[in-house]
Amino acid sequence: MSLVLLALGVACLVYGVSIFLVFSGTLFFAVWFVLGAVLIAWSRLVACGAWEALPSPVRGGACAIVALGVAVLASLGTAIMRDARQDPPADLDYLVVLGAQVKQDGPSVVLRYRLDAAYDYLVENPDTLCVVSGGQGPNEPFPEADGMADYLIARGIDEGRILREPASETTVQNIAFSRELMGDDDASVGIVTNDFHVFRATRIARAQGLANAVGVPGGSVAWYLPNNVLRECLGVIKDVLAGNMSL
Repeated sequence: MSLVLLALGVACLVYGVSIFLVFSGTLFFAVWFVLGAVLIAWSRLVACGAWEALPSPVRGGACAIVALGVAVLASLGTAIMRDARQDPPADLDYLVVLGAQVKQDGPSVVLRYRLDAAYDYLVENPDTLCVVSGGQGPNEPFPEADGMADYLIARGIDEGRILREPASETTVQNIAFSRELMGDDDASVGIVTNDFHVFRATRIARAQGLANAVGVPGGSVAWYLPNNVLRECLGVIKDVLAGNMSL
């Protein structure tokens, strides 16, 4: 058991370092350092006999908490990956493209995946309108909505098909402010975001009254998928507790 815990702890640390080296604006990678430290410390307790010296109720309780956490995360992760493979219907009334970081030279890698998915759908469905949704963060040169619109227009999408929502800062606001622009809760709506984010985004949209919302998944970098899915699991728990969505 000691060697297994040690190996898992080292793997977490290495994975965290690999994300840190390509830092993209979020500090969530630090969770892998915390997990790695906890697992390595646990392995040392087992190796030196301190773990066995603890009262059995303490050891049993700790194992039960870990087992419950793993079960919850595994269940949510499975649901997230299931929704990541949605195939949206044709001729939706609207797409809502959720914002992500923009830089002076254009959309970030994460955002390009979303915009490319939106572009492909808009080309194949010429009657669909598109809402690009995202405000300006402290590390961004302009509102995400403007950068997203410019990207789509540069690729040939008619500017008249694009509605800009440049004020939102969260997924909840993305949906709420975009819903105001559309003005029709009965419209068929595709929520365009990265594959790992579809589960949460579509449920937030439905909780806000967009009953016909479906996911339009964009891609993501496979290496970072464990990090993104873990972050989404915690995001789902947070939004359920906050009343922003239901399972």
